[in-house]
Amino acid sequence: MTLKTLLLCASILYLLSGFPAVANDQTKDSCALPPGLGEEISKDYANTKLVSLADLDEHDRKLFQKEHGNRCPGLMRVDFYGDGKPTWALALIAGENPKRRAQLVVARQTDRGWETRTLETTDGTPVIWRMKPGRYTDVYGKRRL
Repeated sequence: MTLKTLLLCASILYLLSGFPAVANDQTKDSCALPPGLGEEISKDYANTKLVSLADLDEHDRKLFQKEHGNRCPGLMRVDFYGDGKPTWALALIAGENPKRRAQLVVARQTDRGWETRTLETTDGTPVIWRMKPGRYTDVYGKRRL
């Protein structure tokens, strides 16, 4: 897992999220999904699982924990649509390294249930996190976010 892939996923989420984000109210089980979302994910994204600390190699796990503690590296509450409705960003993985595939998914709770949308697909095991609003350069140094 390269730092470039990690930053790319974070940059994409930032670019599309329409900050400010909502505080992350995760409990002891930092990778616990909100009620009903697990069923929707297993239906729409069969054979995938949420990225957890256990999925990261030792180096990446230490790097993530240094900045984010024991938060779930595959789950973050966001205000992606700017309407304040419960919305979560998820990093879902399938397969084993080195052939692991990952998807960045946004799930939004509506009156009819959960709506999901895939934003990006990549190789490896990406993580997601929230950053303060500001100016950022993408991992390739070509675009400003």
